[in-house]
Amino acid sequence: MKNILLRIAIVLIISGVTSCQTAMKPPKGKQVFRYNESAGISSLDPAFARDQANIWADNQLYNGLVQLDSNLHIEASLAKRWKLLDSGRTYLFVLRKDVYFHDSPVFDGGKGRRMTAFDTEYSLKRILNTKLHSPGAVWLQNIVEKDSLDNYAINALNDSVLQIRLNKAFSPFLGRLSMPYFSVVPHEAVEAYGADFGRHPVGTGPFYFKMWKEGVKLVLLKNEHYFEFEGKQRMPFVDAVAISFIIDKQSVFLEFIKGNMDFMSGMDPSYKDELLLPNGELNPKYRNKIYLLTKPYLNTEYLGFLMKNNKDSILLDKRIRKAINYGFNRKKMMRYLRNNIGIAGNNGFVPVGMPGFENGETKGYFYSPDSVLSLLAQAGYPHAKGLPVITLATTSAYLDICKYIQQELGKLGVNLKIDVNQPASLRQMVAYARIPFFRGSWIADYADPENYLALFYSPNHSPAGANYTQFTSRQYDHLYEMARAETTDSVRLGLYRKMDQMIIDDSPVVVLYYDQVLRFVSNKISGLGINSMNLLSLKRVRKKPE
Repeated sequence: MKNILLRIAIVLIISGVTSCQTAMKPPKGKQVFRYNESAGISSLDPAFARDQANIWADNQLYNGLVQLDSNLHIEASLAKRWKLLDSGRTYLFVLRKDVYFHDSPVFDGGKGRRMTAFDTEYSLKRILNTKLHSPGAVWLQNIVEKDSLDNYAINALNDSVLQIRLNKAFSPFLGRLSMPYFSVVPHEAVEAYGADFGRHPVGTGPFYFKMWKEGVKLVLLKNEHYFEFEGKQRMPFVDAVAISFIIDKQSVFLEFIKGNMDFMSGMDPSYKDELLLPNGELNPKYRNKIYLLTKPYLNTEYLGFLMKNNKDSILLDKRIRKAINYGFNRKKMMRYLRNNIGIAGNNGFVPVGMPGFENGETKGYFYSPDSVLSLLAQAGYPHAKGLPVITLATTSAYLDICKYIQQELGKLGVNLKIDVNQPASLRQMVAYARIPFFRGSWIADYADPENYLALFYSPNHSPAGANYTQFTSRQYDHLYEMARAETTDSVRLGLYRKMDQMIIDDSPVVVLYYDQVLRFVSNKISGLGINSMNLLSLKRVRKKPE
């Protein structure tokens, strides 16, 4: 009944019977990019840019020393160039001299002043200050050198040069600096607004803060003095960004189809079959209004085995873990359960789409009933006879996928029981190594394979770290430490690939699929682009006049 009502509403909208909401109309003569944020925004302080909603907004307001291009490669931003000294332990950043903070009452005369290296030093040390409790601190605090007084070795040498010293060479350092936590903010605004800075943001980005009515709308206006150009034209190209906060996903979809929004990200089950064909392509009836952008998402969905002190001891046998890996057809799963949204997990743990892993070089698992039966026989269970029941813990959101795996393994004699848990409860039990076999996912924090491979580094055993499987290998740890210190990208990527293959061969995980970024965009919009971290950059967006 719900889908029938949705289709009736869509027909009315397309036929023009349903009127547009005037509240969504942009000011006459102004080009406004409009999107919705159902999850809401908790803060516009980059120190707390922990979730996608905050990150997307912050990305319009601020800049960091470096940024990611559309292929997730590091490129200059506030720093126009940098060099490594001391065998990779010291970074020297030479900053631009044409960057200004947004106009704000916190500055003399309300006019934004020039950004300097002292602002970058202040901003990075602010994140590392334990009194702030920024979740971004964890990404730098153990790699940046500090003295006996806990002073971090982040120093502006003059107005345009910043020096950062590390404890030891760490090749993913620039990738971490691209995270929004490390955006540059002026001390005047932080000091003036205190804890309220997140509601009175001041940055250097392509848009500046205008107004925020909580639960209703957030408006950002074009920064006329932004420092980046496309050719000879200063960015950004639209006059404003308007973010609404409609919670109901069907309502968001209807507003988008009516033309009251310019962009919609992701897919909700309530309108999946309306917008997409079974093969994942856009429904032809919408092609005159919108277009679809897709790209592999740096998100690996997987099943994890506890590799240490596992009460289901059968799972400590690598042959059993490999048998489960061979026991179901991932491509069939993607076709029937996800409309081919995503890529079947037939490669490594590092997702397809990660720089250096775009071609899926790691050899993973494919459906092979013969391999399942052979491995079970080798483990002492010919034709699965006598094999104990195996319990898989998941949440209701992934129950359909888990039931599919249960059904496929059942055909081969493997008895899989599914235990459905609340998300918070499951996360806690996984973090404290209390679940023998669990469903998990890992979304990239920054675009470097190290972010995924760190999940299997022994010192990162949970709960102190994110090694939830408790995987332990001296050889793996040695390669990981070599890769972290390696400054030659080709050598480092070679080590990463070797580590990724080690994980697949030892099977502490079952890779299910690599997710996909979906962007539904109005035909009036160009220049939005797409990337594998689902970062939202609006500085190059153009919009046809209404």
